[in-house]
Amino acid sequence: MRADTTDTICAISTAPGVGGIAVVRISGPQAITITDKIYKNIKGITVAEQPTHTAKYGTITTSQGEVLDDVVVTLFKAPHSFTGDDTVEISCHGSQYIQQTLLSLLIENGCRLAMSGEYTRRAFINGKMDLAEAEGVADVIASTTAASHRVAINQMRGKFSSKLEELRTQMINFASLIELELDFSEEEVEFADRTQLTNLAQEISKEITTLSNSFATGNAIKNGIPVAIIGETNAGKSTLLNQLIGEERAIVSPIHGTTRDTIEDTINISGTLYRLID
Repeated sequence: MRADTTDTICAISTAPGVGGIAVVRISGPQAITITDKIYKNIKGITVAEQPTHTAKYGTITTSQGEVLDDVVVTLFKAPHSFTGDDTVEISCHGSQYIQQTLLSLLIENGCRLAMSGEYTRRAFINGKMDLAEAEGVADVIASTTAASHRVAINQMRGKFSSKLEELRTQMINFASLIELELDFSEEEVEFADRTQLTNLAQEISKEITTLSNSFATGNAIKNGIPVAIIGETNAGKSTLLNQLIGEERAIVSPIHGTTRDTIEDTINISGTLYRLID
């Protein structure tokens, strides 16, 4: 199913379950209008009158005029929002009933339930981020260690993209010089020193190799650096694994060959995830 980017979408942004606060995000061309249909500010200020990047206190009322909850409404006007569209975030109490009723009210008044990843997709379509940065958002959310978080935050903030842009500029420069040399090869006109071209080609090749190698490193940091515990039978491999992870994960026995299949578990050491394989 292909989502319509002209729709106004809504979804619960906080983790599933009951908590003190939940956040419902509305984004799209009608985000402000739809919110104003169910929201009443204590001072009578509508969301349309609210300055961008401000939070206002008020209540959400049902179609029967009953108060559903006291809420805080935060407004981000286009294009200065995560998606690039008008965006409203409603902070309500974390009751499952309140969350689901609030979603139902928004849908009744013209919203559509957001598809998985649709907010990030709209941010990409609206030029708020590129594909590498969008992938970084997912990795930041999934990060479990300081090392994986550091890699993901750099990608989300465009560090990888800026490297690719630099590489693209270098390659365009190199291609332009080569084309000039070919076009005017019979005119005995030299536009670039051969040594300069060679150095530029070597620099581009080195950068590509570095970026390619960084994928394996980043993938290991994200999924855990694999560490194999290898040795002869009854050498203490399973005992070592259990000691490192702090639980009886592997069977320890004086009988040879009790560990016939690989046993894996992870351990966080100084912010880096290691994947131990016995």
